[in-house]
Amino acid sequence: MATRPTSSTERLRTPVEGGRLSPPSCRRRASRLAGLLLLLAACAARAQTWTADNGNGTYSNPLFYDEFSDPDLIRVGDDFYLTGTTMHSMPGLPVLHSKDLVNWSFLGYALDRLDLGPEFRLEGGKQAYGQGIWAPSLRYHAGTFYIFADVNGHTTQLFRATDPRGPWTRTPMKRSFHDLSVLFDDDGKVYVVWGYRTIHFGQLDDSLTDLVPGTERVIIDASAGMGEGLHFYKIGGKYYITSAWYAGRMRMPCARADRPEGPYEVNPAISADEDFGVVRGYRLRADSTVPFRLAPPDPRARGQISLHQGGIVDTPTGEWWGFSMMDYNSVGRLTALSPVTWKDGWPWFGLPGNLGRTPRIWTKPHTGTTSAPHAPYVRDDDFSGPALGAVWQWNHVPDDTRWSLAERPGYLRLHSLPAADLWWARNTLTQRAVGPRSVPTAVLETAGMRPGDVAGLALFNRPYAWIGVRRDSAGYWIEQFDQTTGRSVRRPLHATRVWLRASCDFLTETAGFSFSTDGRRFEPLGGELTMVFQLKTFQGVRYALFHYNDAGAPGGYADFDAMTVYEPNPRGLTRPIPLGRTIAIATALAGTPLRVGGAAAFEVVDRGLGRVALRTPRGFVSVDTAGGASRVVLRSGEPTAAETFQWIETPYGDLALLSLATHRYLRLDPATGALSADHPGPEPGRDDGAQFRWGPPGAAAHPATRRDAARGPTPRP
Repeated sequence: MATRPTSSTERLRTPVEGGRLSPPSCRRRASRLAGLLLLLAACAARAQTWTADNGNGTYSNPLFYDEFSDPDLIRVGDDFYLTGTTMHSMPGLPVLHSKDLVNWSFLGYALDRLDLGPEFRLEGGKQAYGQGIWAPSLRYHAGTFYIFADVNGHTTQLFRATDPRGPWTRTPMKRSFHDLSVLFDDDGKVYVVWGYRTIHFGQLDDSLTDLVPGTERVIIDASAGMGEGLHFYKIGGKYYITSAWYAGRMRMPCARADRPEGPYEVNPAISADEDFGVVRGYRLRADSTVPFRLAPPDPRARGQISLHQGGIVDTPTGEWWGFSMMDYNSVGRLTALSPVTWKDGWPWFGLPGNLGRTPRIWTKPHTGTTSAPHAPYVRDDDFSGPALGAVWQWNHVPDDTRWSLAERPGYLRLHSLPAADLWWARNTLTQRAVGPRSVPTAVLETAGMRPGDVAGLALFNRPYAWIGVRRDSAGYWIEQFDQTTGRSVRRPLHATRVWLRASCDFLTETAGFSFSTDGRRFEPLGGELTMVFQLKTFQGVRYALFHYNDAGAPGGYADFDAMTVYEPNPRGLTRPIPLGRTIAIATALAGTPLRVGGAAAFEVVDRGLGRVALRTPRGFVSVDTAGGASRVVLRSGEPTAAETFQWIETPYGDLALLSLATHRYLRLDPATGALSADHPGPEPGRDDGAQFRWGPPGAAAHPATRRDAARGPTPRP
């Protein structure tokens, strides 16, 4: 068994309490940075970041508004643990902990680095973009935590720890198991399933590194409807395998059997078509090179970015919950939490009456424990500590001789290495971008740069873009480069200290760049960037600090003094529920007023847990389910479940009203004008009649403009 090597990247500090810099750190930074009243304000209000916990007994999907792909989640006693894919980024395999399935804390990384050849180091013209660690299987058995993770071109790697915080040991297995899942059965045997459509099964030996001879077999044929991304469970004496299918209509098939080796029957979709109304955004055309060609957003696409890869977990109180991811456009693959309804022996994602669909906002799991709303990471770093913040990951394996936090205390120093461009630049330090909107700002000092050096802040993706400083024989330049077009814009720079900023909108998938030499007045530079979802890196956009030399030799050094990430919408586009107010409601695009029994104005009555009743002078809006119908009428008397709606807002800020009587959505049919509560959920395009705008009476019913910055990406000429 090999123990992972120790390096400077192991000095990862845990998040600062409450998400704030310590007062001494704030004072030191304020005294040193010119004009940093702005940073002092940031120190005082640091924790303004997305959290899924709404603070009223409900949560909003996604769990994290930054990428967390291929999740696997387990319960150990009263505690929940989570890990996911990290590809070529180092360190990898973050381990998160939660008591309530909604609020998560970072514990550590299971993997400091994985160096299996030059492609993992960006050396010799080789790279591991979109490869490395992926689709991990997280398990716990007899006092030990296990993570099994496949690696492209190499065998599956096994990680072990008795404490989820680490240390973890790594052992290469004898073979590769594609998208595997492991089950420690009650009889002491350990089983593994793996594969792509054709599902394989075997028993692991006592070392857990190879199969017991003669146990491998195919248990589900490719024609049965399963996919990949497997999760293997034993529940109530039966064996279940969840999987993911992505071609065309993304969905989650599930198989079950009475014995681990089968025979299995397959349910083709325990979750399908749930994208919360998000439009499939810009895509990179597969055959595209500089200048890159982009496929425009498609609001008519259905089921192409839906929840698809994940599994299930129970709580100490006996509830069941599902977890899965969706391709959330350029911000990356995001993880969502779903209530699970068992019906006919199948674990359906969703609620009775609307199986397969996940409400974006729902009541928090009942786990027997409550937690204060918090996020796993502190995104800002002033580089004043002995280690990098936990949020940071290197692009490929770093060269530890070429970066330092100690050479100039309080700064991240990056020594440049030769590279043709950012794609090949070693020691690029990244963190996941956060939505729905975010503004990363880096402070750079350039006195140590040499001719040929380029340093700055990037939105790393394919295509990528950056704003930074270039030094050549003529001096220093502030430059903005967009790989989409291959063009750059530059101006002479007459300062050695510069603030670099990117303003990102992951709803419209656009970004802009600016710079400042005093930290107060920012000047835009370059044009608008279109951000895309692509499968070369298999990651969303990442903020990146970089320094390389394109003259073919090692150059000087660049000192980064601070990195901050401002989120102008830390609660997304949600607005406070207008409890006690009278409002008008109209369809999202056409602005058709909602009328019930002649009433077009509704008093919003608080029903608790983010739920409301809508009162008119003639009674409450009610859903009549007699005879299997879902007619919307007015009813007098005190409100019941038939008069109660979960107040849900889409990622674009539209209102959706989920009936507690049907667990389906209020819908004003665009074609007939009929009103019902039978819609499965908001769809991309916003024209399904189940997405609304609200405001004071007389103000809500106006047509929406073609391009509304809060309403998703719109193709540009």
